[in-house]
Order: sequence, then C-alpha cells, then structure tokens
Amino acid sequence: MLSSLDIQNYALIEDLHIDFQSGFSVITGETGAGKSIMLGALGILLGNRADTTAITPGAKRCVVEAIFSQLDEKASAFFQENDLDFDDGECIIRRELTDTGKSRAFINDTPVSLAQLKELGNTLIDIHSQHQNLLLNNADFQMNVLDSVAGDDDTLAAYRAEYAHYLSAQRELQQLERDIEQNRERLDYLDFQHRELASAALTDGEQEELEQEQLILENAESIKQTVFDAQQALVNTTDNIHSASRGLDKIAALLPAAAEIIERLDSCAIELDDIEQALTANDISYDPQRLETVSERLDTIYSLQKKYHKANIAELLDMQSQLEQQLNIIVNHEEVVAEKRKQCEALRKKALSTANMLTAARREAAIKVERELTTRLQPLGMPYVDFVVELTSLDELAANGQEKVRFLFSANKSMPPRSLEKIASGGEIARVMLTLKAMLSTHKQLPTIIFDEIDTGVSGRIANEMATVMQQCARESHAQVISITHNPQIAARGDHHYRIYKQDSAQSATTHMELLDANQRVEEIAKMLSGSSVSEAAKTNARDLLKETKGDKRR
Repeated sequence: MLSSLDIQNYALIEDLHIDFQSGFSVITGETGAGKSIMLGALGILLGNRADTTAITPGAKRCVVEAIFSQLDEKASAFFQENDLDFDDGECIIRRELTDTGKSRAFINDTPVSLAQLKELGNTLIDIHSQHQNLLLNNADFQMNVLDSVAGDDDTLAAYRAEYAHYLSAQRELQQLERDIEQNRERLDYLDFQHRELASAALTDGEQEELEQEQLILENAESIKQTVFDAQQALVNTTDNIHSASRGLDKIAALLPAAAEIIERLDSCAIELDDIEQALTANDISYDPQRLETVSERLDTIYSLQKKYHKANIAELLDMQSQLEQQLNIIVNHEEVVAEKRKQCEALRKKALSTANMLTAARREAAIKVERELTTRLQPLGMPYVDFVVELTSLDELAANGQEKVRFLFSANKSMPPRSLEKIASGGEIARVMLTLKAMLSTHKQLPTIIFDEIDTGVSGRIANEMATVMQQCARESHAQVISITHNPQIAARGDHHYRIYKQDSAQSATTHMELLDANQRVEEIAKMLSGSSVSEAAKTNARDLLKETKGDKRR
C-alpha cells in the first residue's frame, strides 16, 4: 500500500508530506485546488514522462518520493529479477527532475530506468482516471479483463511464445518461396556462374603460389647470373681456405695453435661447399612456356575476381558453394518447401493446442464475469442489467489466441445487449468500470487502487452504492482504495478523509493536503452539500450523513 507521499516543487505544490492509511480513503477539494496536480506527481513517480514545465517556477529541482509497504510476491519477484535491495516488504521510490531537463529515478536509493519504474509501479498501484473509461470499448482491455479473471497468465505467455515461433517460421517459408521464384527466373545465369567457377577448378592458396612462381620465372636470367657469380665467389673462397690450411700445416710442429686453426678452416671449407651445392640445386633456368602457363592461369583467377568483385580465391570458392546451395534448392525446391511447411504446421498445431486451453479458460471466465458483473451492477441503479461477454472464434490464430472478445451491455429489459459504446451512458460506463475494477482487484491483487472522480454523473442512492462497492473492494481484497470525489455521499463513507486546498498569496498560489479529523470532516462535507456558505443546517445534514454511513459500515 501507499504509506506516504512527499512532493517538492511540482507545479503548485512547494512542499507536501502526507501519510496514507489502509482501507477506504476519500480525497475532496474544490475544483482547481490541485487534485489533478497530486495525481500528476504520483504519475511521474510511477514512470510517466515529464518535462521542466512540471517544476514550480523559480525552483531548480522537483522531487517526488513515496513509500510503499506490505509488498506482495509480485513486487518481491521484481526486486529479485532486477537485483535490487528489498527490505521487509517496503520500498522507497523517488523521481527527480531538474530545470536543465535531466530526470533521475531511484528504487531504494538505487538508480533505475523509467521502464523499471513503470514495471514496478504496475504491481503497486492502479490509478483510474476518467479518460480510462474509454478503455471499456477497447478489445485488448476487454481481453485483459477476461484473462485476469481466468488466471491464465502462464498459458498466455506460453501461447505468445509459440505463436511468435510459428510466425517466424511462416515468414521464413514465405521468404524461401520468394527466393525460389526469383532464383528460378535466374536459373540459367546462376547455373552459368556455378559452371564457370567449377570449371576453373580453383584451390585455396593457389594464387599465392602462382604469383611467387611467376615472379621467379620473370626474373630467371637475373637470378641465374647472380647465383653463378655467388658460386664462383664461393669456389674462390674455398680454394683460398684450402691454401691457407696447407700453409699452416707446414708449421704445425712449430706453432701449437695451428692445429686448432686448421681444423676450423676445414670446417669453413666444408660449410662453403654445402652452400655452393645448395645454390647449384636451386639453379633456375628460363622457361618461357611455363611462364606463359602460369600467367594464363593467373589471368583466369584475376578475371574471375574482377568479374564477381571478390578479393581472393577463398571468396570465389565461398561464392561457388553458395551458388551450389541455391541451385540445389531450386532443383529440389519441392522437397525443401515441403519440409519447411511441415515445420510450420507442427508449430501451428502446438500453438493451436495451447490456444485451445486459453479458449477453455476464457469461456469459463466469461461466465464468471457475466454473473459477477450482473450481481455487482444491479444495486447500482441497474436492476435489469444484462451484461454479456461475447467470444467469437477467429479463422486464424492471432496474437492473443484464436478468438476475439466483445462486452455487450443493456440496462433496460426491453433493450437487447449491444456494444457498450453504442448503448451505455457516461454514468453507466463509470459504474461498469467501477465494478470491473472491484472485481479485478480480487484477481490481480493490486495493493492500491485510486479512483479519480469515478462517481461523475451519479448522485444520491447510486453514489452511496458506489461507495459501498469501493468499501467492499478495500475489505474483501485487503486493498487500499482511495477515491477522489466531489460527492458528499461517497466522501462520508471513507474510513479516512483528506482535503486538498489552495492558498493564494500576493506572490503565488500553493496547493496543500491534510487529513481531516471528525469536526473538519463535518465542515468539509457540509461545504460539499451546500456550497462555500456553510449553515448549521448543512452541518447537521453532514453529521447525519456521517452517522448513516457509520451505520452502514457496522452492518
């Protein structure tokens, strides 16, 4: 539940702290006092977008902070999934806006994204404003109502995943069929390309070897002369070494070191002989025929690279492989398409099986919704209400299953049920939405529900009955229900009563909020009954109204 709310420098609110209570609370105040501002601040706290115009003129920063307590398992799961601190079922949410346009959000003092803020907010609070009544005519909203009552979240999630896989396979099949058709038109050209590459009999690494051989053959004469000169130099050097060795041998008996030097010279002579032999083995002769063969082969490779915009033989071989695959698909397209269609059908059947489970759960839920809404709406001035949940099977699977839903409604026994937007008045739609929210609160287990002037267009006994619905919602669902209202009957039914008011000064106007005591409640409800001029008769009526509602609560 929402335990407290702090607002600083948001629109007309300079500094506001308010503690909220469990049960059924009401918020009242004159038009323009700032009820919408308070809701706007709460909205940006829960992830709604905001800009610098929300900041109080002259202020540098706007801060909105709330403490939520008694968090349920859904909220706890959010904290675990997002690796956030979770302290004994309580959390603090804060949103900061600066006049430079920067926005920061925090959950338990940890920076988070607006998406995370919104995700957590959806598990903590449901703010129902008047424009949300239009959702009643929205097919997705109606389906969500049905699924909430059915409690088929896991089945729905499984179906959506299976349906996504099925759609992906369908797209792949369609793309495959398009590719085959396009390739069939290019079959001759693709076959020519493949035959041209295949006939070239390319091998990886061949180009580098040929380029090296071509370089050697083109420079054969120069290489041959250089090798010959090197050989002659080595022969001369070897002869000189042998001559030196023989000379030293003559004085070996006189010079003890001569023997070692002779041995080293002999080793050098042997090494030089080996080098000379190696040069002889690598002797290259000019072969114009081989050079022509190598050049022609390289011209073929270069021509294919240029023609197909490839950098090397490896890329040409890769292209050849791809062409071979395309040709195989075209030639064997019937088998390839048949296999893909088989996969699609298997995925469709799997999704259809799950969709059938959804349908069964929704049909049971539809009966519950019809029965429960009819029961709840009858005391709200609709004794002859007829509420029907119409499920229509679709020819194909869709994002949410294999049916569409439509809510049909009639408040008069002489009028058959029709779509809500065609037959229900504004006051009737408000009552239908209130009963829906009350019903959903037991299924979705939202800890806090705020109704923003849900009672617009109703008064007297009906307003009293709507207050009863909100009271019961708070008690039966163990939820915190807050109603922003201009209706004295509803205001009198609250377990707690808050007043929003505006104070004007020479410089500015500021919005404030307070929890009323018993005497202040009498004064406030008397104003709602009679206007700004409060008479003793109005106060007496207010006390009587409060006593009546206390009697209703005891019953």
